[in-house]
Amino acid sequence: MANTSQSLRRAALLVSAIAVLGLTTTACDNGSGTVSSPQTQSGTAAPAGGDASADGSGTPASTSSGSDTATGSDSTSSGSSTSTSSGSGGTSTNTGTASSSRCHTSELRAKVGANDPGAGQENFPIVLTNSSGRTCTVRGYPGAAFLNASGTQLGDDPQRETGSSATTVTLKPGQSAWAGLTFSNPEVSGAKTATASWLAVTPPDEQDSLHVKWTAGAVPVSGNSSSVRLTVFSAGTGS
Repeated sequence: MANTSQSLRRAALLVSAIAVLGLTTTACDNGSGTVSSPQTQSGTAAPAGGDASADGSGTPASTSSGSDTATGSDSTSSGSSTSTSSGSGGTSTNTGTASSSRCHTSELRAKVGANDPGAGQENFPIVLTNSSGRTCTVRGYPGAAFLNASGTQLGDDPQRETGSSATTVTLKPGQSAWAGLTFSNPEVSGAKTATASWLAVTPPDEQDSLHVKWTAGAVPVSGNSSSVRLTVFSAGTGS
């Protein structure tokens, strides 16, 4: 009987050992039926919460089609550039770098030429001169507004004369283009007037203005025939 009891205990211990060994093998099995040590995967983790195309710094990677379309702003694309602006009277297409075409405000000098009155009208040339070291172009209407001494606009925005077509004026360094600014003489029209200190001039397709000292007297701001009108740019100074 003693031998039988010892045999049973040995068998129970053997079964327990096999069970423990089975559990250990299952925990370390890599799916192929063999036991393997812990693995470390190679590669770089994507940014947490970022775009899958991020560059790893948390900033999404940028994509470009190789062309640039600008609306009223500068384009530095080396391909074709198309710019559209209400200040140009239409759409102009420039082939090559846009930076070699349109004159920017910082490259221009503005002045108001002498009045050339006629038939109750006051007529002034707005003159833009290329003060840069490169050749550039202007096309279409300027923007303009009379300002008082504190910089507040006087009257409504000028209207555009529609009788002429816009042409591209090429300006070499030192050359000028002019656009007409005209309004009815307030003493003739009876329009209400105000004293302007400045004329703000915005070149076509630009957003920044040049301020020119206004010394030509009162300007119409409301009432009958108070509209101020602008023409498109032509080559020269208008004098």
